[in-house]
Amino acid sequence: MKKKLLSLMLGTTMAASLLAGCGGTAAAPAAGNAAAETSAAEAEAPAAEEPVAEATAAAPDEAVTLTVLAGQSTTDAGIEDMIDAALAEKYPNITLEWECVGWDGEFHPKMQQYLQTGVPDIIIGKGQDVATYSSLGILNEIDSTYTDRVLDAANENVTFDGKIYGLVYNALYQGVYYNREMFKENGWDIPKTQEDLQAIIDDCNAKGITPFASHMVDTWSIGNVTMQFMMNDVFNKNPKWGDDFRAGKVSFSEDADAQTCYQYNKLIYDNTFPETFSLEQTDCDAKMVLGEAAMKVSGSWSIQNFLDIDENFDFGIFPFPNQTGDSKLIFEPNIAIMTSSSTEHQDAINCVLDVLTSDQDLAVEIYDYTKTAPMLKGVTPTYPNPSQQDIDKYAADGMVVDVNLGNNQLVWGGFQDENAADIAAWLQGDETFEDCLAASDARVDASSSSTN
Repeated sequence: MKKKLLSLMLGTTMAASLLAGCGGTAAAPAAGNAAAETSAAEAEAPAAEEPVAEATAAAPDEAVTLTVLAGQSTTDAGIEDMIDAALAEKYPNITLEWECVGWDGEFHPKMQQYLQTGVPDIIIGKGQDVATYSSLGILNEIDSTYTDRVLDAANENVTFDGKIYGLVYNALYQGVYYNREMFKENGWDIPKTQEDLQAIIDDCNAKGITPFASHMVDTWSIGNVTMQFMMNDVFNKNPKWGDDFRAGKVSFSEDADAQTCYQYNKLIYDNTFPETFSLEQTDCDAKMVLGEAAMKVSGSWSIQNFLDIDENFDFGIFPFPNQTGDSKLIFEPNIAIMTSSSTEHQDAINCVLDVLTSDQDLAVEIYDYTKTAPMLKGVTPTYPNPSQQDIDKYAADGMVVDVNLGNNQLVWGGFQDENAADIAAWLQGDETFEDCLAASDARVDASSSSTN
């Protein structure tokens, strides 16, 4: 019965709803089969399949310019033009003044500046950012007119004290992308344990195939995969590890599982391109598509490059194997729209939210362009995703976990990103492994938003 219910929500439209129950609000619930249980409950609700409601926002009589800070993932550059076009058609009196920055390195420093000078009318970040900025009292609650148009599950990780402070628009999956044809030709089964994975690595090396494509010049990539590892080797065992870290009960220097997660980076480094610390993501993804590597630990953001390079590239996805052989596929709420509590143009902002949540043509255009999973009800992207069959399987088996379980306890800005820089230094021989661990422990005060 569980598989039948889940399958109602998965597939290309179904994939998005796995946000349900896997993570939490400020206090994250236990990991495990909560994902399957809540997704099943979500699937029973008729609202999950209802079309988007008609627009109801009142258009302003005079011209209004709204400021927007957009922290973009690598998939997102260009969607601002799509939004502008749709907004101009429906609400010609509203203009968006965009400031687009990279989410991984520029977004949080920009927000720190704006906390001193005044927050933009609209802030676009990731789902995990809502916990941080709602706790500072700078965000407005999102009206239910618009939150009712997204899957109920999408609202869980952006709800605090009973109020929804972010509109989650799309989602990503993370794990190990693999060349399906290469796996078939070499007789490799999908690995579930570290021993299984090592056997594939050894066979790759024996045959002159690079096991992993990676672009460690991007420290955000190191940070991302490290949290993937933490989800399945640390939070899978102790869903409150981040809270225990701040309480002094665990540490990177003493926790063997956390150290194993850091060491997985060394496994990839030892089995990837020698130029990984000078290789950009696009070139790395091209090498993967061209058959120069068998696997890549990554996320849905790579799909855009894969299909741009070869629309017929056949790839799948599996969770990076943990020590206990029960890894789950990682699910991440991505684009999250937040609004300023100090804005003078709430009506105009509501018009923007109306366009984003009611214009299905715009939604499909954005989802197809970014190659991401939808969060709007009744919207079906049209782009091909060869890995969808794998996603559906893990979802049906209850083997998907929301990464915000970890991200809400160990925040990105000032903690995960800084840890990634130390990991990069260690891999390149510029600091010892012990120093890398100690540096992570030393920034414990930066590890959490004040909501936790």
